[in-house]
Amino acid sequence: MDENEFPNFVKAFKGRPLSFKMEHVIKLVHKMKIRQLSSKDEAFNEELTALLAFEETADEKLEATVAAILADVRVRGDEAVLDYTARFDRLTLVCAKRLELPKAELHAAFEALPAAQRRALEEAAARVTEYHQKQKQASWHYHDAEGTLLGQQVTPLDRVGLYVPGGKAAYPSSVLMNALPAKVAGVAELIMVVPTPDGVKNQLVLAAAYLAGVDRVFTIGGAQAVAALAYGTATIPKVDKIVGPGNAYVAAAKRRVFGVCGIDMIAGPSEILVICDGLTDPDWIAMDLFSQAEHDELAQAILLSPDADFIKAVATSADRLLKQMPRREIIRTALENRGALIHVASMDEACAISNRIAPEHLELSVAEPQIWLPRLKHAGAIFMGRHTSEALGDYCAGPNHVLPTSGTARFSSPLGVYDFQKRSSLIQVSEPGAKTLGKIAATLALGEGLQAHAQSALYRT
Repeated sequence: MDENEFPNFVKAFKGRPLSFKMEHVIKLVHKMKIRQLSSKDEAFNEELTALLAFEETADEKLEATVAAILADVRVRGDEAVLDYTARFDRLTLVCAKRLELPKAELHAAFEALPAAQRRALEEAAARVTEYHQKQKQASWHYHDAEGTLLGQQVTPLDRVGLYVPGGKAAYPSSVLMNALPAKVAGVAELIMVVPTPDGVKNQLVLAAAYLAGVDRVFTIGGAQAVAALAYGTATIPKVDKIVGPGNAYVAAAKRRVFGVCGIDMIAGPSEILVICDGLTDPDWIAMDLFSQAEHDELAQAILLSPDADFIKAVATSADRLLKQMPRREIIRTALENRGALIHVASMDEACAISNRIAPEHLELSVAEPQIWLPRLKHAGAIFMGRHTSEALGDYCAGPNHVLPTSGTARFSSPLGVYDFQKRSSLIQVSEPGAKTLGKIAATLALGEGLQAHAQSALYRT
């Protein structure tokens, strides 16, 4: 408690019964303190830099463990996967083939869903599919003046691995967001891995896998699952790319196998940045900040507004609404450690600060968001208008919820169909074109001291 509040504290409780005092002392002591910053302060740039600083320090023990698991699975294959599954998931199987779930089990999980849940899953899948169909790229070509054909052939990946968290962290929405773009792209085979600690399977995840058209599902997780997908075993096929979220061991394993196969991204903690003109209901904004803060204690939630009174109103709303949240301690920790309510001089300045932050999720909570959109260059996803909560994008709006974090939106994009397609250049040179291009290529090759290149180009002239 701030010492300046003490006289008011005494005055408020004078003459009250002890029970009343104790109850409200607890509430005062636990009042949430979200940092409030102003862009006018001299130290603002340093404060913002400190707020945004997040770099996962390399855990040497974790990295060593992951490296050992990857090497072991690469050499021993199924045997190693079974050993690690027994050790980490307490699931002992005598045969690696038992790691694979029959398609009938996925279908049964889907059929057993309550009607409302099944309908919601189907509607979300339909919207995600429709959106991603717009992203599908086609092959193209053209002929130059001498008849040479130049172009690009777009083809899907053959096989993709989808990592899905299990246990307490089970996200059927992530199954849809990772699997459906791959299917739209035309990926021939989609392999899903999901840990089932103590043999417990999340039925909604299995139902989502069935709905999304996942081809095969294996009940393995952790670094050993990433290794199995990257290197292949007698039972688990080697994939071309691994996508999907996971814990620190999974992230470290994905980093290490990159190059052996592709990966989607290494995601950091969840983030939301809200730009508001001060005219949206403060309860709405407070809850939007909560929606990302409840992911984990390292999540980041920031509000930018030119209205100082609105910032105070949001702080009041947040303190009141927090009591209703089942995950309030996670929210509190995230907001107090990495959250901020920032008073800016103008909406223009808010946009400039937003570009500096390059957030994963950006809410533009204003009356006419289209006016400000051209000023916003860096964000994973932009949620426009007062009625567009970020949570809608997490589940069912249509765009992908796998987004760049930790400022990587400056150079990265959301997961999409393009991540499951590759491009090959096409060149078919005509006889007249060979003469023209041969002379150009030979001149440049000789300049680089590459005689064989030059002769190869000139032979056809």
